[in-house]
Amino acid sequence: MAMAEAMLTYITIMFNSDGRRPSEIFDALHNMGFEPTTGNYDGVYKWDKKATLDDAIYLADRVYLTLKGTGAIFKLETVAEANDPC
Repeated sequence: MAMAEAMLTYITIMFNSDGRRPSEIFDALHNMGFEPTTGNYDGVYKWDKKATLDDAIYLADRVYLTLKGTGAIFKLETVAEANDPC
C-alpha cells in the first residue's frame, strides 16, 4: 500500500505599518507550527498527513483568528510535497 504524500501549506504575508511588528506576527505563526522560509513565501506549515480540503480550511481559519487585529494580510497555498514549488 502506497503511503500518502505529505502536504505543505505556504503563507505569504503583507504587513501594515500601523499594525503589529513583523516579529510578533512571525512568533504567532511559529506557535501555530509555521516555519520561516526564504524565497517566494514567508513560511511553511508541514502537515504530518495528506491534508484534506477541510483541514486546509480549518488551518486558514486558525491563521485568520491568530492574525485578526494585527493589520496583516495573508495568502495560503497548500500543495503535495512532491509538487513543492520551492
